[in-house]
Amino acid sequence: MQEYPVVAAIRENVAQVIVGKEKMVDLMLCALLCGGHVLVEDVPGIGKTTLVSALAKSIDLSFQRIQFTPDLLPSDITGFNMPNMKTGEFEFVKGAVMSQVVLADEINRASPKTQSALLEAMQETQVTVDGVTYPLPRPFLVLATQNPVEFVGTYPLPEAQLDRFLMCISLGYPTADEEMRILERYGASASAPAISSVATAQDIIDMRTRAEGVLCAPLVQEYIVQLAAATRRHPDLQLGVSPRGTLSLLRAAKAWALMNDRQYVLPDDVQQLAEPVWAHRLTVRPEALLRDMTAK
Repeated sequence: MQEYPVVAAIRENVAQVIVGKEKMVDLMLCALLCGGHVLVEDVPGIGKTTLVSALAKSIDLSFQRIQFTPDLLPSDITGFNMPNMKTGEFEFVKGAVMSQVVLADEINRASPKTQSALLEAMQETQVTVDGVTYPLPRPFLVLATQNPVEFVGTYPLPEAQLDRFLMCISLGYPTADEEMRILERYGASASAPAISSVATAQDIIDMRTRAEGVLCAPLVQEYIVQLAAATRRHPDLQLGVSPRGTLSLLRAAKAWALMNDRQYVLPDDVQQLAEPVWAHRLTVRPEALLRDMTAK
């Protein structure tokens, strides 16, 4: 299948640093083109930070990593006003969220109040400090991570906040082949090779505009609606997909079609994206969990 030229260039550039994970790179790019955000549920040490950094460098975007800890304050994320001793006036000090790509590492380790500060910025694409609103740079993408096997000292994201993320993905462990290539590439040096940008922020903004114009036939839209309705009446699900989830899948499918150099959405696009866009929005009933049933 033919790829959009910019997408092919970014994927090839990231491949200089990351072994495999092409589908994950595509999903992150898809979220960027939708104006959405991604939650990555994975164990430490599989290259999440390296992947996000390589993606940001490939598109010439500013990148900031925030390590979420219990003592992290909302002002550390949004910014704060500090008095200037020379002028006697308050000056705004930008927070870590004032970047185009933000990696929120271990988001569930911070308090709910701090989590909500980031989620507000994600939803509104702006931050408000002492009554003054500051727009965030565009394009803007948040990639949040959480460890799915460690719960001590964490504050799990409630369903309403999970619904703010466009996608939830897992990088997973590399295959034996991929791990051999990792050893060959980084066995002598732990530092990743320097890469240059192959796209600009304006390229992404232009692609986002084009994605909005991608055609989705009424029958394909009806297909999405019927799938959403099925999740709401499924006997093993306590909570189905919300209308926000339905709209998110439509927007993601349009971006996915453009990335594959098409001006129309196929049912296959919907099927490929249904799990990463919807799985984290579903709540499985306790009795179904006892039968080892999951949303994925």
